[in-house]
Amino acid sequence: MGSYIIRRIFISIPVLLIISFLTFVLINLSPLDPAEVVLQAQEVPLITDELIAQTKEELGLDKPFIIRYFDWLIACLQLNFGDSYVKGEPVWSLVGPAFLNTLKLTLVSSVAIIILSILLGVICAMREGKMIDKSVRGVSFFLTAMPSYLLASIMIWYFSVELDLLPTSGMDSYKSYVLPVIVITISYVGIYFRNVRTSMLSNLNEDYVLYERASGLPEWKITMHILRNSLQVAISIFGMAIPIILGSTVVIENVFAWPGLGTLSVKAILSRDFPIIQAYVLILAAAFVLFNTISDIINATMNPKIRNDI
Repeated sequence: MGSYIIRRIFISIPVLLIISFLTFVLINLSPLDPAEVVLQAQEVPLITDELIAQTKEELGLDKPFIIRYFDWLIACLQLNFGDSYVKGEPVWSLVGPAFLNTLKLTLVSSVAIIILSILLGVICAMREGKMIDKSVRGVSFFLTAMPSYLLASIMIWYFSVELDLLPTSGMDSYKSYVLPVIVITISYVGIYFRNVRTSMLSNLNEDYVLYERASGLPEWKITMHILRNSLQVAISIFGMAIPIILGSTVVIENVFAWPGLGTLSVKAILSRDFPIIQAYVLILAAAFVLFNTISDIINATMNPKIRNDI
């Protein structure tokens, strides 16, 4: 098992290097001159060619491309993403707290999604074709198809404006989590519970299920056994749920004024704050690779045959 984990980690390293290079290249392909963006952010009244050249020298933008990339990469490994072009503060001092706020929202939502997905998946699989199965799938299809911003607006209007029960924005208390978590959960649980249902249905007709029923095992034990085998497929999906939600909270965070990465990234894009955009893309990419690796390791722990696939 140890050798599998080491091999899996070594595979992730070149992927991260490629992503970091592409991130750096795409930002540098922008038609806007970063030095000019910095001067505009500083509200310099007259931007001359000499001033642009001086700013480039101060930022190290006059160095060859490959040297700038390696300097940036080494700095990123030390969580030094440079300084914000707009605020002039270290990027990590802005991204760090925002990342923690987004991570809190993501983890709470992911736990709710996983629990509900497993619960609804088991119920629908064990009642295949019955009214409850059709009803749950129909409602989930409708809610999943609804845009998250529209669902969030409805929630705010009803629970915050009409009933005055929950706050509309910020993260002042545990109540601030309720509406964003509900919206995110509703948006994704309809997708993930169907994967659990499909996986369980494929296991229901396996020989071990017939044997266990013929042996007189209680139905709940058989269901738990089916669920355990079904989760081997679902774990990979659930493992990627966290980075997917982490990267898709942009709309929710802006609707609920949540001080997270999504809100920060939108402000950075509008103000062309390239260092923050680079940090945002790199953090999300690293999260995808990290959680994909973790889900593969968990799968390998549950199914030893996977360990020989690499």
